[in-house]
Formats: sequence, C-alpha cells, structure tokens
Amino acid sequence: MPPIIRRPKPEDASDVARICRLGWQQTVEGRLSKSHQQQTIDFWYAEGKVSQDIARGHYSYVAVAGDRIAGVIGGGKAAATSAEIHVFYVDEAYRYQGVGSRLLESLTRDHRRKGFNEQWVSVQEGNMHGQPFYESRGFEYAGRKVRETGTGEIQISSRYRRTI
Repeated sequence: MPPIIRRPKPEDASDVARICRLGWQQTVEGRLSKSHQQQTIDFWYAEGKVSQDIARGHYSYVAVAGDRIAGVIGGGKAAATSAEIHVFYVDEAYRYQGVGSRLLESLTRDHRRKGFNEQWVSVQEGNMHGQPFYESRGFEYAGRKVRETGTGEIQISSRYRRTI
C-alpha cells in the first residue's frame, strides 16, 4: 500500500527528527568531522527544534506508511518565482519504494499553486542517493556551493534546478 502524504503534526517531531538525523549523517559520513555532524544534529534535528519548525511550517509534508513516518520534505520561497527544497529525507527502510517521489510531487504541487516556476535544491557533493534521484526527476546541475562550516571544514554542495 502506498504511503499517505500529509502535513506533519506536532506528535511527529520525534520521528521526523530521527529520520533527518540519520539521513543527514549518512549524507555527510566520511566528508565532515564527527564534531561538525554532532553540532549540526544538536542544532537542527533536536526534537524540540523540529517540533518548533513543524509548528512554523518549515516541514511541508510527511509520508506515513502504516503507523510509521517514512519520510519528510520541506521547502519554500527562494525568490519571486523560485522555490527551494530545504529538507528531504526518507527512512532507509522505505527508500526505493516511491516514498520520495510522492513527497516531491506533493511539494511541487504546492510550489506551482504558489506561482513558482522553478525549484532549486542543494545536494551534498557525492550523495549517491540524492543526486541520481533529482536528476531522474528533471533537475539539472547548476553549479557548486562551497561554504565553511562552524568547525572550519569545507562543505561542498551541488546545486540543482528544474522548471516546474
């Protein structure tokens, strides 16, 4: 049975935080130090912060499979006619089952309704789950984003965009 896609609720915060923590760690494993990983997790993916961000609408949709949160996506306005996907993770147990596609479709419908005509996303360089996923859905490579982390490390992301 396909997952149900719905808006996140406050009681989803624990599962959303868990999925984001694990997904982000898998994305940067071997690329960024354990100390930077822990700082990021402690700030962005602490349950209390996730709960606040759900209330603020920063997480747009969750996928529910049975009684479990299987994935999460969030995004919003980047510019007058552009939207950005800020967060997007699928629980490892539900990858390659259409969960990510359904989440992206739901967020894309929202973006179109709001008048956006393009979507942007940053994907950690070397992310072998994210890059092929976006490319197979019409996103095109648009450059690199290089930034220094709070721990002085260099984090490199690939920027992707598509017309919607």
